[in-house]
Amino acid sequence: MNQLRAAVVGVGHLGKFHAQKYAALNQTNLVFVVDPDPERAAAVAEANGAQVCGSHRDLIGQVDVASVVVPTSHHYTVVRDLLEAGIHVLVEKPITTTPTEAKHLIQLARDQDCVLQVGHLERFNPVMQELAKRIQTPIFIESHRIAPFNTRAMDVDVVLDLMIHDIDLILDLVKSPVERIDASGSQVLSSAIDIANARVLFANGCVANVTASRISLKQERRMRLFQSDAYFSADMSERRLEVRRKSNKEMMFPGIPDIESETLVLDNIDALESEIRAFANSVLEGRPPVVSGEDGLRALEMATAVIAQVKKESPPVSPTNVKLT
Repeated sequence: MNQLRAAVVGVGHLGKFHAQKYAALNQTNLVFVVDPDPERAAAVAEANGAQVCGSHRDLIGQVDVASVVVPTSHHYTVVRDLLEAGIHVLVEKPITTTPTEAKHLIQLARDQDCVLQVGHLERFNPVMQELAKRIQTPIFIESHRIAPFNTRAMDVDVVLDLMIHDIDLILDLVKSPVERIDASGSQVLSSAIDIANARVLFANGCVANVTASRISLKQERRMRLFQSDAYFSADMSERRLEVRRKSNKEMMFPGIPDIESETLVLDNIDALESEIRAFANSVLEGRPPVVSGEDGLRALEMATAVIAQVKKESPPVSPTNVKLT
């Protein structure tokens, strides 16, 4: 198979960009788009040389791969139906609304020998990819992901909307079981959590302090990381990575190492295009996706624990509550 027949289910703000990428890539041919708004579906289909399909179930037998970019509450049903039909799926984050649903989809993908990739887009950010090459054993992480209020993602709270990006990144970098989570947050402008902070202790001793807000005056996506010999500052919006590392030379004070500094500004790579290309290549080459269903489940489990803490529905999380899947 040289080119995959593709569809996008849900062509709203983000889904229309999925459609554009499938239409442009050599590995894929955008065949159908699906959306409950017929005018929007027709406009996206016409712009990308595709056809409108009335329901995701009508895609069965017509496509090889599909992006699911519908509200989170519909992820489970749509992805389940597509996987059962043997269609490979890229589902936007979070993978589902509950870990139980996510586990079922993961097992279904295994049974059907399908690729199930989760759209944690920051994994394809060039700053985070460069950071992953350089960092070894982080001991302290601080992340801030803040943005002005936007009604577009009101079907989930700020933990599942914004914080889960950093949760996924941190879990991928630390690679250690979660030992304890202490979290707090508040509703401000909506009926859901609009601002939250979580302090996460890992079994290897690493501590992560994670903040997310969708009621801020500015937008920021920044992560600071410390390990025994270095400090990293990653600005995901500006694609800027600053590194401060201990050198073999001494400062003017005996026994105190000098600090070497490095600043990198990475190329403006289209992360969504990279994500969809990686998904298509996983299908064509028969290899695991960059962000697997298990990765999506792991992030969702931790996000769910944070939400429970904020709502005071559980005690501080211990290893018996949350495990590294």
